[in-house]
Formats: sequence, C-alpha cells, structure tokens
Amino acid sequence: ADNLSDALKKLKITTTDSTADSLEGCLDCLLQALAQNNTETSEKIQKSGVLQVFASLLTPQSSCTAKVANIIAEVARNEFMRNPCVDAGLIPPLVQLLNCKDQEVLLQTGRALGNICYDSHEGRNAVDHAGGAHIVVDHIRSLCSKTDPASEKLLTVFCGMLMNYSNENDTLQSQLINMGVIPTLVKLLGIHCQNAALTEMCLVAFGNLAELESSKEQFAYTNIAEELVKLFKKQIEHDKKEMIFEVLAPLAENDVIKLQLVEAGLVECLLEIVQKTVDSDKEDDIAELKTASDLMVLLLLGDESMQKLFEGGKGSVFQRVLSWIPSNSHQLQLAGALAIANFARNDGNCIHMVDNGIVQKLMELLDRHVEDGNVTVQHAALSALRNLAIPVVNKAKMLSAGVAEAVLKFLRSEMPPVQFKLLGTLRMLIDAQAEAAEQLGKNVKLVERLVEWCEAKDHAGVMGESNRLLSALIRHSKSKDVIRTIVQSGGIKHLVTMATSEHVIMQNEALVALALIAALELVTAEKDLENAQLVQILHRLLSDDRSAPEIKYNSMVLICALIGSEPLQKEVQSMAFLEVVSKLRSHENKTVAQQASLTEQRLAVES
Repeated sequence: ADNLSDALKKLKITTTDSTADSLEGCLDCLLQALAQNNTETSEKIQKSGVLQVFASLLTPQSSCTAKVANIIAEVARNEFMRNPCVDAGLIPPLVQLLNCKDQEVLLQTGRALGNICYDSHEGRNAVDHAGGAHIVVDHIRSLCSKTDPASEKLLTVFCGMLMNYSNENDTLQSQLINMGVIPTLVKLLGIHCQNAALTEMCLVAFGNLAELESSKEQFAYTNIAEELVKLFKKQIEHDKKEMIFEVLAPLAENDVIKLQLVEAGLVECLLEIVQKTVDSDKEDDIAELKTASDLMVLLLLGDESMQKLFEGGKGSVFQRVLSWIPSNSHQLQLAGALAIANFARNDGNCIHMVDNGIVQKLMELLDRHVEDGNVTVQHAALSALRNLAIPVVNKAKMLSAGVAEAVLKFLRSEMPPVQFKLLGTLRMLIDAQAEAAEQLGKNVKLVERLVEWCEAKDHAGVMGESNRLLSALIRHSKSKDVIRTIVQSGGIKHLVTMATSEHVIMQNEALVALALIAALELVTAEKDLENAQLVQILHRLLSDDRSAPEIKYNSMVLICALIGSEPLQKEVQSMAFLEVVSKLRSHENKTVAQQASLTEQRLAVES
C-alpha cells in the first residue's frame, strides 16, 4: 500500500521532468497493485487525481504508452471508473493511439476503449465523438486475412471493443452497419473459424447487429448462412450452439436469409437435434429441442423456403415434421402443428395435405388436449385446421371428417387465443356450405356462446370473429330456424352494431345477414331490430358520404325489406329517407344509383 501511495505521488510530481525509468517503475507498481486488488487500487487512483496525468502520458513517442493504456483498461473494468476516465479527457488521446503501428500499444488501447464503452453511455459518446469506431473498423478490415496469433489477438480485442461500443444502441449499430462492418465480420468468421475466442466475439457482434432491420439486408448479401451452418455443425457444447442460435433466430426473420439457411443445410442440423434431444429430460436438451423446433417453424414462414421443404408433399422434411404431431412432447406437438399451419399457406399444399390424412392427425392431437389441454397446442392445431379449410374443395371433406364437432369441444375454453381460432375455423368451414351452416346455426349452445363473446370488449379479435360467425350462419344457411335461434339467443342487436363497424367487410356481412332476417323472419325479429335502432343507423349510413358504395347499396336493399313491418315502416317514414335516397340516384356508382331509384319508388308507394 505504501509503495502504491509513493508511486501515485511520484507520478503526479514527476511526469513533467521524469526519466523513463522512474516512470516505468511507478507504472509497474500500479499494475501490480491492480492485479492484487483491482477495485481498491482503482479507488485510490481516482482519488489521487492521477487519471488527468495519464492523458499527457498517452503519446506515440513514449515508451510507457502501452503500460498506461493497460492501467486504464484495468481500472475501467470497474463501472465507477468509466465516467472519471471520460472526464479526465482520456478518450481523444486513446483514439489517436489507434493510428500507431505498435501491436502492444494497439492491443492495450483497444482494451481500454472497449472497457470504457462497456455499459457506459458517456464512454460510447466520447469514442463516437473522437471517431474511434471508424479507425477500429479499418484495422479489422486490414488484419482480417492474417492468421498469426498476434493478429488474431488484436482482432479479438477490436471486435470486443466494437461490441461494447454498440451494444443495445441502435444509433451506433446503424453507424457500424453503414461503415460496412457486416461483410468484414462475416469474412472474419470464415477465415478464423478455428479460433474460439475470435469466433465467439464475432457471434456476439452478429447477435448485436442482427436485431436491426437494415442489417438483415446487408447480411443477405454475404455468405453468413453458409458460415453459421458450417460452424454449427462443429459444435458439441450446448453454450456454443446456443450462441449460434441467438444469431440465427433474428437473421431467419428475413425471407432471403431463410432460403439461404435452408440451402446451407440448417434444416438437417435442426432435425438431428430434435432426434437427439426428444426423449431427454436434461435441461440443456429440453432447451435445445425448443430452440431447434421453433427455428424450424420460423424457416417455414418464408414462402420460398416453405415450398422448397414441402417438395409437393413428398419432402423428407415435411414427413419428419408430420411425425412430430403424435409425439409425446408438447413442444414437438406445438412445433408440428405450427409447421402444418405454415405449410398450409396456399391452396395446392392444403388440398394435398387434406387428401393425405393430415386432418385426422390434427383432430387426434386436439383430442389429447380437450380436458387438461395445453393452450398453445390447442391454438396451433386450430390454426392449422383453419388454414386447411380455406380451399373450397376441402370444406366438405373436413366437415364429413368431423372437424366441426372436434372444434366445438373447445367452446368451453376461457382462453381468448383459442376462442379466436375456434371461431375462425368454424367460419372457414361453413363458407358456402348451407347444410353445415344450418346445423351449426341451430346449435343453441354455440349460438349462446357466440352472443356472449360478441360482448368480449377486452378481446376485439374474439368479439369481431363472433359477430362474423353469427352473420355467416345466417348468410350461408338462409334458414328460418337459424334466424329464430339467433333471435331467441339475443343476437340481433350485435348484428345491428356490426353494421357500424369500421371495417367495410364486416359492415357488409352484417347488412346482408340483416336483409335475410328481414326477408325471412321479419315478424320474429321486428322488436329486436326496433330496439337496436336499426332504422336510425341505416339513415346514418346512407347520409354519410364516406360510406362505401356496397354499404349504401345493401342499406337500401334492407330498407325496402323493413317496410314490410308496420312499426319499422313508421320509423322509416318519420326519418325523411326519401330525401337521402333521391340524392343517391345521381351516385357515380351505377348499381347504387339503380338501387336508389328502386328504393325511392318503394318508399313513395308506401307513403
């Protein structure tokens, strides 16, 4: 301790006229003390005011420069020392030293700047201001192809410095991307893949940059996919694989890179991991299984990568993924169902899958999750069924396979995501399927649940889908029994509210369903239509210039049907509809104009 105090005193006094030897001795003493107790020594250095002295010692000509930079690197390992280093004006001279040729000076300077930048906003700003990043990127570029140990050590420090400089800072990450650091780092990874420390630094830097959208476009122009897959195949340790996964996941969000990863053979690696870990209960294996199967699903989100792996339904990858669905692992069941939902993104794939028995597998999976069900698996399996039900030719096949009944088992679910998918699946299934729509529309339990969900204010998706299914049951069945069931369950007011939705498609569906109600069961629904103030709403829709042409057209069709009810006709007469309708005769849309003429005639006759 006494030696340290002496050294600090000497440093303060003798910098101006010291001999190199006495200076070296003081600096060695400081380094020794830091090695024994870094925190305590750093506190003493800060209190002594010696940091300001260091600024004048950081000159390229001095033989002590590397040692001074080393001391700064050591003290900056402590969080409380980073701002004092900035305040002492150490950043500009350190950045200047990046221009010197001495390898040891460069190494210690890189360490010092990297440590000062670690988690320090002030440190990063100062380095940015002094232009440090640019010089470091240039160094990395020129050293990139050198594989001698000294160059690799320097590259590792410089990559670490850039990582600390830009970590979780979008502005500085963008700056590095604009400097073209990505192709350089990818090249570096390819050349130095045998050097574990350097590889690790590259991966962390990639993980850092890959979150930014602009970086993905740059990555797509490199051979990053090939390099990462090559590196991944060599890894045995869980932690190393995990590091590569952390880079792959954000990169795989880009469709071009998805395809590159598929072509580089990542899928085979992922399937192998799944096979090795599926029956293990070790924590690392469970984590790897999840990451690998999640990544597999992500790769299938790209149209080209998905189609490449589907291979007309004959692909080995597609077949392997199918085998996940009956598995006992919830994670694999989930990934399998999500993968099917992703494969089911075009009619051709959907038709092929339904013809090859996928529906049965998904229904069996749902059956395993009815009682104490796993919500994510339920949601995924319903998503897959909904997508498969989109092509017209699949609807009847899926209905006769019993999909509607299988889905209805989840009516009791209190989970909005499951409710949402259940509603969407039923709505897809009954599209233009009159018999099925009638059967479901007479199911009192279903209709009552729909009416209840139409009021789910906290879950707009569930509310919207419930309304749309109510309307679809009427539109596709055109059945009096269905309308009576919906009236008795209190559904009419929701259809009237739906006519005021901000989505034109929903407004339209509501108006068409209401017109069918008025044409088929007006007397039954009359009271509810009156209470829901339908006539006032129609007047508003017709008067509003912003209403779409189809909304105006269907509103007039509905008015003509409502006149058949005495109380509703009185309301129509009391609201000056003739005036609004006659204006629409000159509407730019021919169909609207014609319907306006017809409606005007009807209203004139009735009045």
